[in-house]
Amino acid sequence: MKLGRQSGNVEDRRGMGVPLLAGGGIGVVVLTLIALFLGVDPSEVVPPQTQSPQTPYTSSGGVPQDEGGKFVSQVLADTEDTWNAIFKEDLGRDYQEPKLQLFTDATQSQCGMGQAAAGPFYCPLDQKVYIDLAFYRQLKERFGAPGDFAQAYVIAHEVGHHVQTQLGVSQQVHSARERARSQEEANELSVRQELQADCFAGVWANHSNRTRGILEPGDIEEGLNAASAIGDDRMQQETRGRVSPESWTHGSSAMRVRWFKQGFEGGDMRRCDTFAASNL
Repeated sequence: MKLGRQSGNVEDRRGMGVPLLAGGGIGVVVLTLIALFLGVDPSEVVPPQTQSPQTPYTSSGGVPQDEGGKFVSQVLADTEDTWNAIFKEDLGRDYQEPKLQLFTDATQSQCGMGQAAAGPFYCPLDQKVYIDLAFYRQLKERFGAPGDFAQAYVIAHEVGHHVQTQLGVSQQVHSARERARSQEEANELSVRQELQADCFAGVWANHSNRTRGILEPGDIEEGLNAASAIGDDRMQQETRGRVSPESWTHGSSAMRVRWFKQGFEGGDMRRCDTFAASNL
């Protein structure tokens, strides 16, 4: 990948420990951890109105200087350039850029406690992406998805959730999940939301390559490999020895690959309406 500037929206809290809670209690923390491990947006389990305000904290300041931190900052900057342009050109409105927090082991978000073991996540309540860079080692060694574009895809997917929040999709899904008649129906809504974030990641890759030429040979294959590696069916087979489609929250490997390609090949966010699709 050929990336440019670094973003000024990165908070580097690596090695700084977990900020103390102002309230909320252990119940909120436990529910949030369960949500993260199941791959569900924590706000779907812990609704906004039930959460107590969290104590604000300051980041370490400055732009990350290590190789991993710089890379994440550059990818975030590239998503900012892409979505700022798309929002102005296609929607006639401004894009509100998310923050991205680097952390080690565990961190506190407005959605509750997040742990590295649960992987990267996005919290719509504070509009931040959270990632422990140790996940990239797991992506390579455990899931067999190495490469810089595979790592960039992960960030672009989480930023895709921020785009959904900006568009009001996250709020609509939250309300629809509350009205769902069964857990299976609620899970399907989550799958559709996750697949749309995959599609938005593809739109970013298309737009960024057309305007800034970021892609190099093999990059898209790396992204597709990462999307496939973290499909629900593949992960369930690995961890449980069986596949249970009714419990999926992110979609199968084939689904994730299909919707990333849909976004990348079309380069149009209007082609990412997974909620209207009859075949995922």
